[in-house]
Amino acid sequence: MTKKQKSMLLRIMISFVLLAAFMACERLGVFGTFTDTWLLLPVYAVPYLIIGYDIIYKAVRNIKNGQVFDENFLMMLATFGAFGVKEYSEAAAVMLFYQVGELFQGYAVGKSRQSISEMMDICPEYANIEENGELLQVDPDDVETGSIIVVKPGERIPLDGVVTEGESYIDTAALTGESVPKKVCEGQEIFSGCVNGGGTLKIRTTKEFDDSTVAKILELVENASGKKAKTEKFITRFARYYTPVVTIGAVLLAFIPPLILGGGFGEWIQRACTFLVISCPCALVISVPLGFFGGIGAASRMGVLVKGGNFLEAVAEMTTIVFDKTGTLTKGEFRVTKILPAQEIKDGLRDNNGEESSWNLLELAALGEAYSNHPIAASIREAYEEQGGKLMMDRVTDAEETAGHGICVRVDGREVLLGNEKLMQRNEIEYDPVPEAGTIVYAACDKRFLGALVISDVVKEGAAEAIRSMKKVGVKRCVMLTGDRKQAAESVAAKLGIDEVHAELLPGDKVGIVEMLLARQKGHEKLAFAGDGINDAPVLTRADIGIAMGSMGSDAAIEAADIVLMDDDVQKIARVVKCARKTLRIVKQNIVFALGIKALVLVLGALGMANMWEAVFADVGVAVIAIMNSMRALKTEGE
Repeated sequence: MTKKQKSMLLRIMISFVLLAAFMACERLGVFGTFTDTWLLLPVYAVPYLIIGYDIIYKAVRNIKNGQVFDENFLMMLATFGAFGVKEYSEAAAVMLFYQVGELFQGYAVGKSRQSISEMMDICPEYANIEENGELLQVDPDDVETGSIIVVKPGERIPLDGVVTEGESYIDTAALTGESVPKKVCEGQEIFSGCVNGGGTLKIRTTKEFDDSTVAKILELVENASGKKAKTEKFITRFARYYTPVVTIGAVLLAFIPPLILGGGFGEWIQRACTFLVISCPCALVISVPLGFFGGIGAASRMGVLVKGGNFLEAVAEMTTIVFDKTGTLTKGEFRVTKILPAQEIKDGLRDNNGEESSWNLLELAALGEAYSNHPIAASIREAYEEQGGKLMMDRVTDAEETAGHGICVRVDGREVLLGNEKLMQRNEIEYDPVPEAGTIVYAACDKRFLGALVISDVVKEGAAEAIRSMKKVGVKRCVMLTGDRKQAAESVAAKLGIDEVHAELLPGDKVGIVEMLLARQKGHEKLAFAGDGINDAPVLTRADIGIAMGSMGSDAAIEAADIVLMDDDVQKIARVVKCARKTLRIVKQNIVFALGIKALVLVLGALGMANMWEAVFADVGVAVIAIMNSMRALKTEGE
């Protein structure tokens, strides 16, 4: 409990004791003939002002600033009206119970914020720089890229970088939501926000603090509450018009009936005050945003960052999800599984011996892919080096890569083509199609087909279970996009239970496919795209919801995606959908409950069948119940 909340609790206790004592004295006749006079006003004004002075101050300040119609104004007007008709105890009691509701609301909001603010604890306070054999603590902002920092056991890693010395286990739970330690050693990339385990690490920084993983996450978390869901925006607009309407209604209720029906104004003013207390929109304006905030907090505890309530609401309405294959459903760990020389090999290879031919084909492919940073190229180079080969870069010149086709390069002065069937067809090279599942890299030298390499990707553990889980939570269609051959794509899709496959796509084709799928959506149905967040920024942006997978440390993912999974666990998508739908269900329950109760008691109040105590329940009671309901959104599945 904060200092401010403790102070409020003390005021509530003092006010409650005084009010209870005065009400008891009134009932026992201690005040005698003063009971029905104005002389009791200063008596009850004491507990009233102790508990409500800040509400009156806020109401007056807002009126000066032109913000008349808010809950502070309604409470001040209603309680002043109650004093005006000599309902002293009710006026003080209404303010007391209103503040009890405010205290509970503050605690609930604090509890909700805590789940997200725990993410803020990942911010490092210092970085260790070694100078003259001593460690100096400096602000992470002051560390330049390329500096060597030292992270001792138990310390939080302050900046992104590469381990240059040491070996340890790091706790990535703050980023990924997973408590399993990850082993790091020399040469491995490491991210800020993680906690170092048992060994001292020296790290060469690769980013300044403002560009680091932890800074990007903190910025995302800080801005999350600013992006409101449609439901939140509706409640904001509703309250903007609702409050003036009920205020005018209360004024009319106070003066029109007695003017038409005759009689005193006292009873009707009392009804109008009751009407004002009932009409306070606290339950809606607090519980609805609190519900979304709780849902975002629950997601963050899974290691999933949702950029705002609007995206949480969209996920709840998701019926189609589109996956990029590599890095999302598969590990992206390519291995050369087969080397297939052409049946007729003439120029370019030393002889026609099968083993020798395979070696030379692999060597030529490795040299041809020497400058490419594509995972498939890396797998070919790795296979060559594993068999004892050594890349001699001076043999390679004039490398030119064509997106979605392959690469054209000169090796030992000869023109070498390495790529898919499209590259062979584009260069009018006759080739032998390879009917293997996997990615096929065809090789040609000086316009002659030399053979092919089969490269296979590994399906992620849990990917098939993730697809099944998504179907269970109501996702109707799972689609996979890939630049791989149709046969390889269909093989992966069959293993996972994918409904629809689009293969052999160029990078630009993915946006077109997503737009086609978006056109199929009906009504409020939403489409999500899940990709690795590195090459998929245009598609992530175009989809209704962009989900970045395996993106710890990826600036492109954090910028382009609406939801960021801080590890590559595809199973978390279904959990986020369940969390979002639970949140939306809670929000709708609060809206129906709050409006229903208020409408009923408003009618009873206008008819004189509800007094101030019923009004207190319709305002504070309903708000407390709605807030308690909203707090359920904080709990993640399985808790």
